[in-house]
Amino acid sequence: MLRLSEIKLPLDHSDDDLQRAILRTLSIDAVELINFSIFKRSHDARKRGRILLIYQLDVVVAEAAEQRVLQSTPAVPRVGPSPDTGYKFVAEPQSDFPRANQQRPIVVGFGPCGILAALVLAQMGLKPIVLERGQEVRQRTKETWGFWRKRKLNTESNVQFGEGGAGTFSDGKLWSQVKDRRHLGRKVLREFVIAGAPEEILTDSRPHIGTFKLVSMVENMRAEIIRLGGEIRFEQKVEGLLRDADDLDNLDGLDGLDGRNSQGQITGLRLATGEVLHSRHIIVAIGHSARDSFQMLLDHGVYIEAKPFSIGFRIEHPQSTIDRARFGDQAGHPVLGAAEYKLVHHCKNGRTVYSFCMCPGGTVVAATSEEGRVVTNGMSQYSRNERNANAAIVVGISPEEDFPDHPLAGIDLQRQLETLAYQLGGENYNAPAQLVGDFLKHRPSTQLGSVEPSYKPGVTLGDLSKAMPEFAVAAIREAIPQFDKQVKGYAMADAIMTGVETRTSAPVSIKRDAVFQSINTRGLYPAGEGAGYAGGILSAGIDGIKVAEALALDLLKSAD
Repeated sequence: MLRLSEIKLPLDHSDDDLQRAILRTLSIDAVELINFSIFKRSHDARKRGRILLIYQLDVVVAEAAEQRVLQSTPAVPRVGPSPDTGYKFVAEPQSDFPRANQQRPIVVGFGPCGILAALVLAQMGLKPIVLERGQEVRQRTKETWGFWRKRKLNTESNVQFGEGGAGTFSDGKLWSQVKDRRHLGRKVLREFVIAGAPEEILTDSRPHIGTFKLVSMVENMRAEIIRLGGEIRFEQKVEGLLRDADDLDNLDGLDGLDGRNSQGQITGLRLATGEVLHSRHIIVAIGHSARDSFQMLLDHGVYIEAKPFSIGFRIEHPQSTIDRARFGDQAGHPVLGAAEYKLVHHCKNGRTVYSFCMCPGGTVVAATSEEGRVVTNGMSQYSRNERNANAAIVVGISPEEDFPDHPLAGIDLQRQLETLAYQLGGENYNAPAQLVGDFLKHRPSTQLGSVEPSYKPGVTLGDLSKAMPEFAVAAIREAIPQFDKQVKGYAMADAIMTGVETRTSAPVSIKRDAVFQSINTRGLYPAGEGAGYAGGILSAGIDGIKVAEALALDLLKSAD
């Protein structure tokens, strides 16, 4: 089978046009073409008057034709053998696990990383126990909508915590910039399709699922893990670690400890209920907002470092404005869907402003997990047909420059900004908001324009310059007019910004070694966004697979 890349055709091409392009590229006759399938499809909108579809194709041709193409001199451009993208397990599935002296592995957290880790462990016959502090996804959805509609927050089950993780209430984007030579991302996407995701996510270059489809998909993956012998336990919060001889769980004064100097083997977990579970192989996939869990890990001697993250606002424009700016007269074409953007500006003050988590045809959502704080995020459904486009517009910050005090100082800064946003919003979970035109002219907003904010429970208009450090406000004010040069209408006066966006990524990194274990706690596997090793649904799933593989190899080796 051959892989053809960079096959470009107009938006309204026919199936015959695609077949003719294959024949022309390979210089073969129609009788030599057996069949073909689309591996990936994207579009090139750099020339708005002539948007092109770009295909990667897997093509089966007669054996003689394939040899002729592969041996041609000069080589046919953008053609080669199709790579094997099938997933290969690192160990044979275990039929009799656990045997004598074997303990079941534990996965803490059931977001994308924890789900894929648990699924791969279950597929290898290792019967994981999954501990999730929040509720199962449908009850969690009720709790989340209850907060948005009635301002009643459940701090243990919300946008951040619960089955499916933070990605459940998002755009459901399924692309990543991680290097993926083993095609683990393909494994993630295939498992999603098996669980009910649309098959097109296997071929779209920038696939997404959307919240409603994610809910049923997560339930199906849970059912498969259980069918394979895994155990899923909801509302099970981990409050302590058990370690071997040095047993840091029983020592005092460990807050801020340089954990590189302490070594130990994980032997189990203590739950909030008082129950103790014993295991020497534990994956920690707790997500970027598990602040109390970061503190618990630090207190128990697990080595953690502060890492950079970003802060800013959510910005909303009419989706039609973004569509016209990106697609011109072809805006609204069904093949193109709702337009997206990705923007970066390097500011005079040395800061970088960029768009993040862009949600076409979506809504801005309340994403706090702590009382008395306001946090924003973005969400889309599969259809992406809401009136507004939204994205975070954020400024990068670093521990060295902005929060140098201790490993969890970034969390302190997040809390400070989220508390201030709560106060500016009116202390009722309204979010502070301001029209872009007013923000650029340094004046508070007093009434809405043509863009209606989508944030629920609601917004309180005012002055967002009070919600962020001065350097961040100055950087965003400089960046917006520059972004307008790339996306016409970006600086429209009636566009609205809502604050604050602080959960772009975890403000910590739980350091691990070459075999994916904590650098000072053997058997503890930090994973996903919360550990600082992922940045979205797909990359979190990929990291979950990698960590599950490393755990399986170590567990099975120790049992030999």
